[in-house]
Amino acid sequence: MQGNGNDGTRITIRQLLQHTSGIHDALPGCTTPEEYYQQRHNVYEPKQLVDLAMAHEPDFPPGESWAYSNTGYVLLDMIIQKSTGHPAHQEIEIRILRPLGLDQTRWMGTSPTLPRPHAQAYQLFGPGSRVDVTDQIPVDYENLSWVTTTRDENRFLRALLDGRLLPARQLAKMKQTVPVSAEVQQLWPGGRYGLGLVERPLSCGGTYWSHEGGDGGYITLNGVTDDGRRSAVVSRSRSGPSEAWAAPG
Repeated sequence: MQGNGNDGTRITIRQLLQHTSGIHDALPGCTTPEEYYQQRHNVYEPKQLVDLAMAHEPDFPPGESWAYSNTGYVLLDMIIQKSTGHPAHQEIEIRILRPLGLDQTRWMGTSPTLPRPHAQAYQLFGPGSRVDVTDQIPVDYENLSWVTTTRDENRFLRALLDGRLLPARQLAKMKQTVPVSAEVQQLWPGGRYGLGLVERPLSCGGTYWSHEGGDGGYITLNGVTDDGRRSAVVSRSRSGPSEAWAAPG
């Protein structure tokens, strides 16, 4: 990680997880139907995606601000691969899916075809230009090729927050938050970011945790109470124009 002011030796794993690394978010995206049809089956290897980010200067020095960067997740996958000898999706299956019995969740890799039944994905690129974008290979296929159900996602969120998935010390570190950018505050009013968790205030007092997100035609909204006893997950088709398919959150 070198070039254009980037220096990987100054960036920590925590900063990658918390989006305080300053690494530019440079994943390819589609803004027109023509771009979608041209790119929908492209396969990008992790190094290609990192190289795209390294072509840009950092958004800020490591640890000095906050900006959501999907490139950080690409780097985390590479770290998992190097430290365990297995790709990230295998470690997720061994450490999370099997212990929690999440049998409705699977990694699709570079397959553009979803298991049936599945929701259709539609993208509105502009007035009158709604396109079915279900048939696609996610740009970051290691991270974004996961398919699940609202049942499994609820089970995962509850297990994470009620302490079944992680030791208490690790969960406490996930909950150590920093302020998000002013722009993202518009999406998450009062929100703060931990390690892959967003803390948001409840109108009735207290807070809840979430990590919504989307990719090309889909978006998932979720929330779980601090004790993991109650959660909610909603999946819908993204309707607005997509300047960045892997949206913050």
